[in-house]
Amino acid sequence: MTRRIEQIVIHCSATNPNQDIGVKEIDAWHKKRGWSGIGYHYVIRRNGEIEKGRPDDKPGAHVQSHNARTLGICLVGGLGNDNRAKPAYTSEQWQTLELLVRHIKTQHPTAEVLGHRDFPNVNKACPCFDVANWWAFVNETNEKVGT
Repeated sequence: MTRRIEQIVIHCSATNPNQDIGVKEIDAWHKKRGWSGIGYHYVIRRNGEIEKGRPDDKPGAHVQSHNARTLGICLVGGLGNDNRAKPAYTSEQWQTLELLVRHIKTQHPTAEVLGHRDFPNVNKACPCFDVANWWAFVNETNEKVGT
């Protein structure tokens, strides 16, 4: 890969817990917006399965003005049954997210792990949780258990 990745950006699909969508559906949504295809590099489905979106060596279309040096991961979900922002992700999704971020960090060790909402001019709750706190907690927990 020739791109220098400075940030790993976590997103959500802004769908309800009963909607198990994937790359195919998100690709169609993004094409309807006039994009060339799915803007994310990875999608984590409700069962924890990873689906590949854009190739890692291609800039995404997931954080305006920040795509050149980022990789985007989309968690399917992000809304509660009441259509309000809620991190109602499955345990499988949380496990896969941690493993995927750790894998990407082996290739890009200095990359910062952020949520979409952490960027300037983003008026969304996406991905509906504090990614920096989650990542710090995951790392602290793993240090305590020696992994």
